Amino acid sequence: MKVEIFGVGCPKCRKTEEMIGAIIAKLRIEAEVVHVTDVDEIIDRGVMMTPAVFVDGEKKIEGKIPTESQIKEWFGK
Repeated sequence: MKVEIFGVGCPKCRKTEEMIGAIIAKLRIEAEVVHVTDVDEIIDRGVMMTPAVFVDGEKKIEGKIPTESQIKEWFGK
């Protein structure tokens, strides 16, 4: 599983990455977490607001910090 977090490093982006990492560890899920900060790549992927999260290439959320329950839902938990 690949989780991509899009954002240039703002506090909301860092918080999103922190939350996702903690839940992945808690649920013992095998996942690669990548933080995409390149503005051109962010635009190319159609992200208009950050943070945005993609799981296996599918956009799950954009423009806000996800809740713990949303993140768990992405992982089928």
